[in-house]
Amino acid sequence: MCGICGAVDFSGGMNAAEVVRVMTPTMQHRGPDDEGISDFGFRSSDFPGSLAIGMRRLSIIDIEGGHQPIFNDDRTVGVILNGEIYNFMELQRQLAERGHKFHTRSDSEVVVHSYEEWGAECVERFEGMFALAIWDQRKFRVSSSEFRVGEGEGKLFIARDRLGIKPLYYYPKFRVPSSEFRVKSELETLNSKLETSSAELETQNSELETLIFASEVRTLLASGLVPRVLSREAVESYLLFGSVSEPLTLIEGVRSLPPGHHLTIDVKAGRGSIKIERYWSIAEVSSSRFQVSGSNAEARTGNNNANESNSKNPPATASGTDSTPTANGSDSTRTAAKQVRTLLEESVRGHLIADVPVGVFLSSGIDSTALAALASREVSGVHTFTVAFPEGEFNEAAMARRTAQAFGTTHSEVMLSGDDMLARLDEAVGALDQPTMDGINTYFVSASAREAGLKVALSGLGGDEVFGGYNSFRRTPRYQQLARVGNRVPDGMRSMMATALASGGGRFISGDAARKAAALWKDADSLPDPYYFGRMLFSPEQVSGLMNGALPRVGRSAWRDWFTASAQRARQLDSFAAVSCLEAESYLVNTLLRDTDAMSMAHSLEVRVPFLDHPLVEFVTHLPQEVKLRKHTPKALLVAALADLLPAEVVNQTKRGFTFPWAEWLRGPLKSRIENGLAELSPALREMVGAKSAWSVWQSYLDGKTTWSRPWSLYVLNEWTKRNVDN
Repeated sequence: MCGICGAVDFSGGMNAAEVVRVMTPTMQHRGPDDEGISDFGFRSSDFPGSLAIGMRRLSIIDIEGGHQPIFNDDRTVGVILNGEIYNFMELQRQLAERGHKFHTRSDSEVVVHSYEEWGAECVERFEGMFALAIWDQRKFRVSSSEFRVGEGEGKLFIARDRLGIKPLYYYPKFRVPSSEFRVKSELETLNSKLETSSAELETQNSELETLIFASEVRTLLASGLVPRVLSREAVESYLLFGSVSEPLTLIEGVRSLPPGHHLTIDVKAGRGSIKIERYWSIAEVSSSRFQVSGSNAEARTGNNNANESNSKNPPATASGTDSTPTANGSDSTRTAAKQVRTLLEESVRGHLIADVPVGVFLSSGIDSTALAALASREVSGVHTFTVAFPEGEFNEAAMARRTAQAFGTTHSEVMLSGDDMLARLDEAVGALDQPTMDGINTYFVSASAREAGLKVALSGLGGDEVFGGYNSFRRTPRYQQLARVGNRVPDGMRSMMATALASGGGRFISGDAARKAAALWKDADSLPDPYYFGRMLFSPEQVSGLMNGALPRVGRSAWRDWFTASAQRARQLDSFAAVSCLEAESYLVNTLLRDTDAMSMAHSLEVRVPFLDHPLVEFVTHLPQEVKLRKHTPKALLVAALADLLPAEVVNQTKRGFTFPWAEWLRGPLKSRIENGLAELSPALREMVGAKSAWSVWQSYLDGKTTWSRPWSLYVLNEWTKRNVDN
């Protein structure tokens, strides 16, 4: 795990190495253990500029030998890697059989030789979380395999993992204004029926002068090359959903490389030939690869004998016994549960690989309990961490404590009060690389884990998306039906009915749910799919009122194109799998994963997410939905797979998300801080958001007319803008 950055210049007017030397130290929190910078500054008629890459390292695997950048034997291929490749030992074995020589035990060296052997296709062989950059200056050759690699001399290759666990941002500068180039959206590709799965950057005869990339937006800003200007369409997406949507960032011109994509700059092709391609999408993984049989998962994982549980007093489990996993229902359900169990065991085992201690974030939920159960069978006395609150309604500590005791973990609790939050609010908000309505919880539990001496922790993120834990799995089909009916109702009548629904709700729906349903009923086409109305923060109409200048009802924007393409892919699947894909490509990547990376790395802690192991994600997503559903049982397939391990009280409790007592805190110890913040919007934000409109949101909260998340999200946006744009 580390922070990576790089710069490439075609103009001859920038010293790439100097830029990288400025950017690299800004990521010291991501990698306090080591620093590495390599300068490939050469000049020729084909490439009159310079190129450099840099990194800050958090040493986890091969602590002594894993220095980066790392090179192949003749130093013609150099790599910087942020993240972990969990199957690196198997890949190392395959590559050694093909004649590759290794000098370290690090996964980053495996990346070098994988690229040598398989070219860009190497990323399709990686299992893990990663953002990487490779400078390839080989002359043409044919590898020992069937793949042709190294075509030409001088190629920068940048890639991000399939689900976007690790971030990567870039800022290109062209000789023509940036408005004259854009990313061809996947939606356009679909509509034009082009036979390609790529999204390519069209430069429209413009020439690339420079491109810089980094693990954090703030690192790009520190380069001095990026104008500190807010992106209007990014602010729009933030207000709609509580976070900035892929592929945007809050800074104009800075883009996120989307999950499952890679970017290539081919020097030989001329000044700045940029190509962005998608190499993976869960919706487009062939379902024929996954059969509910007794052998598939075993074939992948080999030896599946788990270690005996470390618990001396196992809890009462969901199955009532400690037998092998079973499930009520059909033979296919029971078989699928066994395969999920095998894949989960293998994923947790791989995610525990480290040369430093590994812990687990533990709440009272099914996902984190499942990880604690499986990890405790692999590592005796594994550390677990729980955030506790004085407010009893939100306190999960007692159940988490019983779970930890049952599994024999070394358990710690972090008590957090409203006064504690007030004292550390500035540092927590300041740790955000991009603003979000979520994420603060990870900041505090990460601090506790790091203070206990850990460098790595496992998180249950992804369990809800893969196994159907969110209400969106039940809500979205109803929203889709509501949209179909609403579109047949005359506009005037539909508008009146929406107003009545939003103001009072009804017998079966009220409050925030009623307002979201009303927005959908009034104008289902204002967002790309009914699903997104369930994830709204402010409605499109409310966003128009907040922003200075009306928003187009339906218009071209990068976030809208991203969501529309995602929805079109999801429609190929059944309703359960479709929601899994929509969640993974919106809330998961835009909020949960981004926040977890920023907040954990603020404390130099690597957080790993075993539920997002892509073989597990692919397998579960393409199972028939009836295998994943059982009435009155949340995450039925996961519960069936781990029935002999999960405590009954964890399975049978009413689901509640892990959240802080924000409603109480915003009316108590945080009230003055939020009030003062919203009373003075930053100059940059005032150009886009009306000060009176923002203040009215705070008043609506105090009057009980809206939830805490809306004024809190505006406060965080304002504070981030003050720190990173105004300053």
